[in-house]
Amino acid sequence: MGQAGTRLGVDIGGTFTDVVLERGGAWFSTKVLTTYGAPEDAIIDGMHQVCAKAGISPEEIGQIIHGTTLATNALIERRGAKTALITTEGFRDVIEMRTESRFEQYDLNLTLPAPLLPRNRRYVVRERLDARGDVLMPLVRADVEALVDEIGAAGYESVAVGLLHSYVNDAHERLIAEVLAERLPDILVSLSSEVSPQMREYERFNTTIANAYIKPLMASYLGRLRARLADEGAECPVFLMHSGGGIMSLESAAEFPVRLVESGPAGGAIFAADIAARHGVEKALSFDMGGTTAKICLIKSQTPKTARVFEVARTYRFKKGSGMPISIPVIDMVEIGAGGGSLAHVDGMNQIRVGPESAGSEPGPACYGRGGDKPAVTDADLVLGKLDPDNFAGGSIQLHAAQSAQALEAVIGTKLDMDATEAAFGLAEVVDENMANAARVHAVENGEDLADYTMIAFGGAAPLHAARLCEKLGVGRLLVPEGAGVGSAIGFLKAPFSFEANRSVFMRLAAFDGSAVTALFAEMEAEATAFVRSCDAQAAISAEHRVYMRYAGQGWEIPVSLTAEQAAKPDAATYQALFEAEYKALFGRVVDGMGIEITVWSVNAFTAQERADRVTESAPAAPPQASGTRALFDPAKGAVLQADVVERGAFAAGAVKAGPMVITEAETTIVVPQSRSATAHADGTLDVFVQEKTDV
Repeated sequence: MGQAGTRLGVDIGGTFTDVVLERGGAWFSTKVLTTYGAPEDAIIDGMHQVCAKAGISPEEIGQIIHGTTLATNALIERRGAKTALITTEGFRDVIEMRTESRFEQYDLNLTLPAPLLPRNRRYVVRERLDARGDVLMPLVRADVEALVDEIGAAGYESVAVGLLHSYVNDAHERLIAEVLAERLPDILVSLSSEVSPQMREYERFNTTIANAYIKPLMASYLGRLRARLADEGAECPVFLMHSGGGIMSLESAAEFPVRLVESGPAGGAIFAADIAARHGVEKALSFDMGGTTAKICLIKSQTPKTARVFEVARTYRFKKGSGMPISIPVIDMVEIGAGGGSLAHVDGMNQIRVGPESAGSEPGPACYGRGGDKPAVTDADLVLGKLDPDNFAGGSIQLHAAQSAQALEAVIGTKLDMDATEAAFGLAEVVDENMANAARVHAVENGEDLADYTMIAFGGAAPLHAARLCEKLGVGRLLVPEGAGVGSAIGFLKAPFSFEANRSVFMRLAAFDGSAVTALFAEMEAEATAFVRSCDAQAAISAEHRVYMRYAGQGWEIPVSLTAEQAAKPDAATYQALFEAEYKALFGRVVDGMGIEITVWSVNAFTAQERADRVTESAPAAPPQASGTRALFDPAKGAVLQADVVERGAFAAGAVKAGPMVITEAETTIVVPQSRSATAHADGTLDVFVQEKTDV
């Protein structure tokens, strides 16, 4: 039988699957190549490796928490189930018409992304509700039965149901679900009133379709995973990390798999927030770079920024508006195709471009020796001296520098008249500048100055590039926590059980109905609490209340947080004051005499997180001894320097050593350029800071 204090965190990435075992306050971790055909194989392999390190059997694991990119990849690669949409007559083409926004204003040949479902898979029913949920045209059951028979004959695996204004009144969607259950009991059904009960048809319909599209795939995978784990002796509860930064049950994940989109990056943000709390950092820039993508998130007061809508599969230079909108609670972050496996090429203007295509784990970068012949970021890192070819991924993968050099020269060097080192330098600078630009834009969009922030870097590739990003962004301090190479998997083990319920109920402050607000919050709190109870029947549950408000006539709203008392005793004047304070903080002023509206109401129920202990300052210690030296290319200097190689375990708390330096560990490598020094804290975190200039 599993032990409550023994937990397993698993993060499936595009290149590596990270596995972390927590037992008695100790951590055991490993990285294994992701197995695309059967992702559960990598999990089983990694589980046995960490169990062997801990000296236990899988039967002793008490809980498994899992995050995965499978849902995201299925949407990006368009390899979901055969899915149909049932919608209100006249709204069949909403997902194709999108909005009036143009993500590239002056491109006369702009091509909009294709909808997830072609037109011949979108069906309509005659019915109509108004914005208050009153029936204008009733739905006739016989019409639904005829349509369901047609869908059954077409051989669909999954059906999405999205009707106009069903977020206010779900009666018609329930009727369709009832007929589907009677006539097609084996088909999977997703209702927009359950998946995303919010206004704005395009986002709501698209989210429901995405849920239906990946539902059979994820249900099959989660079922296989549970069975394989049981066969290996791990018959413990399995939970999933969701995109909002909490944990949900496997059953809920199978019903609402769209909430698993961005589950891995969400775990990373939780991990970074925990490190920020331990070190008293009020403003942190979370930088997570793995094998396929880089994720950047702003964390203030040890809390990651959240949002209600985000995009996946952006098709045009990662521009906002060019992707697939998903309307669910999510940790707000920017994600770009810049990872260790991201491939480089030279475009028609003789410029080096990196990503979004990735070598993944099959075949992987050229240096893996698995048949890859295009240069990836990892190839550049190897040629520039950032990586040890004999000690990559804990020594599990031998890297081949000659093959990296050959790929760099063939794809970049021959076109731009560069040798392998110059090509690697160009590739690395392009990918670093791409990530720096993404961070700048994200900060500006949120009204933040990154000079005030501390970067927290994790993921297998982030510590290799983080110091260079700090140089580009003007960030003075970098923290690289212990276990950084598997940070997201550790974050899963620190996340609370949580679920956020949302409702779109339009209300003007001039017609504020306090009793209706009280009832609405009570309904949502009961719903969210029930989901959390399905994960933990005993723990105390807290709730956060939030409303989304705007001035009348504005297109989008801003979030306003409420205390428990403000939610229990709603008052129009209080809500107005809170809104105006938030609006002024964002835009610098309020708009006098303009009416105020509330469009969305939210309740997030969650269990308590373990409170992080503050790390105390360590007494000075002797600098660590280098185990050797390595030729390291310093991009700020544009030259190759001799850098000390130091084992991370040799850094005693309080020890300080100046760069250039390469700090090695099993799952990643930390590069400290000549402009920086590094010190160690008592919790094992390395603190990389700007080296003081001295007069010569």
